[in-house]
Amino acid sequence: MLQTIEMFEVITQSQPQDYQSLEILKEAYLKLNREEDVVNTSRRIAEAYVHLGQLSSAILEYESILQRRPDDASVLAALGDIESKASSLSGAASAIELVEPTERAIPTEASLNGKASQKPVAADLDDGKATMHKLFVDSKLISQGDFDLCWQTPNLHLPPGKPLDPFIQLLADKTILAVEKSLKLLSEKARLSYLPLDKYDADLDLARTFPMETCQRWCVLPFDKMSKSILVATANPFNRQAAKELEAATQARILWYLAPPMDITKWLKRAFR
Repeated sequence: MLQTIEMFEVITQSQPQDYQSLEILKEAYLKLNREEDVVNTSRRIAEAYVHLGQLSSAILEYESILQRRPDDASVLAALGDIESKASSLSGAASAIELVEPTERAIPTEASLNGKASQKPVAADLDDGKATMHKLFVDSKLISQGDFDLCWQTPNLHLPPGKPLDPFIQLLADKTILAVEKSLKLLSEKARLSYLPLDKYDADLDLARTFPMETCQRWCVLPFDKMSKSILVATANPFNRQAAKELEAATQARILWYLAPPMDITKWLKRAFR
């Protein structure tokens, strides 16, 4: 738990609007009965929601603080500011929006309409290829030939047998583009937090509760669980097929983090020997 706190304190310091990581940090503080840290983190979550324009979510978070501290002047003032902002928006009843928070590149809510064992046909497969092509080729970072050389479409009918190297790792292996540059681009475009997985003590028993083929084929690692959320590391934040397969294997909410592909592969090899 202390390691989780240390890791997510670093993440939220560098990315203060990452409300998902702040929620994990708040949950860890709750488990350790660190009341002051819980309240301070709730403030940061509410401020992040305000920054993102999610005023209804910010109100709920501030109200959770008032349940602990009914006379907190700063929270009451913040709620007053939100009400002023809401009243200045056009549209009477819809002044405070009721939409979901800004969507991540990969869905985070489980959609359990199918079974993990079902194989998609080629036309239905969305492994992020189109989006990755746009980011890397259309932006002139790499050539079309480099993309074709490094992009792999795995066989869905055969077990991979080992973790398959992600696209950005193959780019690095062929000295086309360094992993660090690829990760920076993906973090900015997908709005996912970067997690140095080599410094994290991944929960391998948790990883083994998910389909081995899914984890190896798409190089994704469920590495920790906080409350009702599963934390998953990926090097391709636009792979919706991987998201669907993991979501079909759990009823928990999935939270995605970007991690170096070599670190993901290392943990996968340890989990599935």
